[in-house]
Amino acid sequence: MWTTIRPIRLLMIFLLATLAFSAMAAERDFPASTLRGKLTITDYPNVAMNGNVLRLSPGSRIWNTQQLTQIPNSLGTDTYLVNYTLNPQGDIDRVWILTPDEASQKIETQRNGNKL
Repeated sequence: MWTTIRPIRLLMIFLLATLAFSAMAAERDFPASTLRGKLTITDYPNVAMNGNVLRLSPGSRIWNTQQLTQIPNSLGTDTYLVNYTLNPQGDIDRVWILTPDEASQKIETQRNGNKL
């Protein structure tokens, strides 16, 4: 059967599957303690957050816009608009790099418990 499928049909099946997966993308749920800022990796584990020097905690996680974890060195020295949380010591422990759609929303509406 697969040998009779023309390349155009195969391409259409692939495109429809891609659209289905993108439609299934879930909205991310951020904790109630989430903050927003501009993150720049400076001298790992030190980072610049809104112009202030903070540290990434041991075991901190950074999620990119596709919800995949990233190592800090892979981000380079670019600045990213992010949501983040702090641990009790004041270090950054979780970071979510925001999509353009997420960035356009107010942080108050994104925090867990504030959704309608």
